Amino acid sequence: MIGKVVTGKSFRGVLHYLFEGRRQESKELQMQELEKKQVEVIAYNQCFGTRLELVREMIEVAKLNPDQSKPVFHFSLSFAHSDAGKLGLQDKIDMVEKLAEKFDFKDHQYVVVAHKDTDHEHLHIVANRIGFDGKTASDSNSYKHVAEFARRMELEYKLERVLSPNKFLKPEQRVAQSQRLDNRKEALKKHLQAAIKQSKHVQQVKKYMEQRGYEVDLGRGIAFTDAQHVRFKGSQVGYALMDIEKKLKQEQQLRQHQEQNRQAQLLRQQQEELKKQQQQEKEQQQVQQYTPSIGR
Repeated sequence: MIGKVVTGKSFRGVLHYLFEGRRQESKELQMQELEKKQVEVIAYNQCFGTRLELVREMIEVAKLNPDQSKPVFHFSLSFAHSDAGKLGLQDKIDMVEKLAEKFDFKDHQYVVVAHKDTDHEHLHIVANRIGFDGKTASDSNSYKHVAEFARRMELEYKLERVLSPNKFLKPEQRVAQSQRLDNRKEALKKHLQAAIKQSKHVQQVKKYMEQRGYEVDLGRGIAFTDAQHVRFKGSQVGYALMDIEKKLKQEQQLRQHQEQNRQAQLLRQQQEELKKQQQQEKEQQQVQQYTPSIGR
């Protein structure tokens, strides 16, 4: 599971994104965006209503601490492909309640939204850092705390384990994680080597890697995310996009050379077969020429 947290200024902005998606140029496109996101609200806490009603309610409470310029907590919890179907609705609600307790907003306003617009399950939690008593939930070391929370939930709910960032680990844990990263890099390199040998262009490499469970980001560069959500740039394993294109060209030239050699060898075999056949015909003619006729 991957946990992320952002501290922000605008309830209106984040709730619009969660309920309606990115702003589009027309109403028709906005409806398509909404349909794609497949929004489902699975829990409310100390608040309720439509998107606009939630915005108004949270802004009103945030006014209890006007000196706080960033009253918004926005968490996302993303689950691995292999965890699909493991968590029931109540499991997800319980998990969010544990998150709220860890970040000290369990008595504050928050709403939990499920999205189904990607291949893996993920939840969004928008919380008011300002409580009804005017006190603010701390965002100190929030990145570290959400990573620790994700590791604890993986154990508690038997979810697929994901690596935490090195900077949040103890020295001995960093060594063990580095070994795991090395193994992942080696596996990625082997898959890429096989992909390049079987492909004629980058799009075929992308398709090959996706069939092996990698998410591929292809643009000005290339990056790969494995099933455990560990992401590597191509350059980190010696396969930047430029390197892949170069190797594809080399492989294509090698295949052309091998095909030329194969054709040349086939031609030689055909010439040898023809020469052998001609020799056999010549020998048969000589035998017929010097064989006495029957009855002479």
